[in-house]
Amino acid sequence: MGWGQESDWNEPRMANERARQLRAEQTDAERRLWRELRGLKSDGFHFRRQAPIGRYIVDFACHTARLAIEVDGGQHGMVDMVERDDARTEWLAGRGFRVLRFWNDEVLGNIDGVMRVVADALATPPPTPPRRRGGE
Repeated sequence: MGWGQESDWNEPRMANERARQLRAEQTDAERRLWRELRGLKSDGFHFRRQAPIGRYIVDFACHTARLAIEVDGGQHGMVDMVERDDARTEWLAGRGFRVLRFWNDEVLGNIDGVMRVVADALATPPPTPPRRRGGE
């Protein structure tokens, strides 16, 4: 689940329903990271979990910081998954989002290190998305 789901839904209600389903199926690592990310709300960073962004649903997103966070189940290295991850990251980058990706084991075993990486990303201004042509 952690690599985010590509959706064919153009209707927000369908995307929100799928996001609710993914929240119900989240891993222990995602639950742990969610507890930490909620704590950043007092610093002005509001994260959503299983957040629909365009055609994708990412594990966590902070729209104001243009940051998406994915938690992957394992170091899969499977070519089709890597290609899908890269395509999603490229699509999100084209809309001004940075993507952080962590492994379940990394979140469970080193949450302090993960949160340092998140804090560093939040302290860096988001990139300016490239101009897109037409209504893309």
